[in-house]
Amino acid sequence: MGAETDDRSRGLAGEFAAALAQVTELMTGQRPDVRAEPYAESPPEADGETLWWGQALSLLPLPAIWVGTPRAVWEELGGRALRAAGLEPVDPADARSTWMEMLGQALAALARAAGAQLGQEITCVQGSESPPPSEGGVWSLIRHADAGLPPIWLALSGALAERLRSPAPVVCEPAAPPAAATEPGALPAHGRTLDLLLEVELPISISFGRTQIPLKDVLKLTSGSIVELNRGVSEPVEVLVNHSLIARGEVVVIDGNYGVRIQQIASTEDRLRSLR
Repeated sequence: MGAETDDRSRGLAGEFAAALAQVTELMTGQRPDVRAEPYAESPPEADGETLWWGQALSLLPLPAIWVGTPRAVWEELGGRALRAAGLEPVDPADARSTWMEMLGQALAALARAAGAQLGQEITCVQGSESPPPSEGGVWSLIRHADAGLPPIWLALSGALAERLRSPAPVVCEPAAPPAAATEPGALPAHGRTLDLLLEVELPISISFGRTQIPLKDVLKLTSGSIVELNRGVSEPVEVLVNHSLIARGEVVVIDGNYGVRIQQIASTEDRLRSLR
């Protein structure tokens, strides 16, 4: 591996660190000092306290990036984001899922940076919990310099580092689905793409408001009864996808049918609150 390839790989690590700092700022209101530094020693062994995630890219059919997050990191950063959204107490499972959302956004930024270097669009297509590679690849440490947290491990596969050697794009044929795995913990086939998800139907509902009333009053409801909601007539209604808030808008009438004109996309904090 040449020095140019190594520099490009380190540059992607820096892009990941910058994206992680930005995502953390958006979700917590505070921008941490996140830095990437090279790591040349043997890769760490997987342990039960580190969450290892292998991310495939549209450029490569197998995991091209690995991120190892110590439990102390995802509990602290995920919990910090939840607390910033007013969600307390923080459950470890909620902190973990929130961290995975933050990690996904940082990996998406890394994929875009790789695409800029190679002159083609690159996206994250599939990821799963996966142990780190036993050898090879380009390793970096992502440190939160101002938080006293252990470092996050970042590894780019040897195949991705090789692609970075030349900016000319290389077309990669999809890999054939492997035979059914027999070993415990074996990874599933990587033949699926994001296109399969685009046809998935999700329920969309519009919330005009909510209220709480005693059961005795519910039993008194009859035709013509009026229930007062917690939203004024001029306030925007909520657009929910699969019971999760995604936007707000105003009610309109189109050809005799009601509709909603989107006025605002829900913030990350609002989405997190709606998950509870």
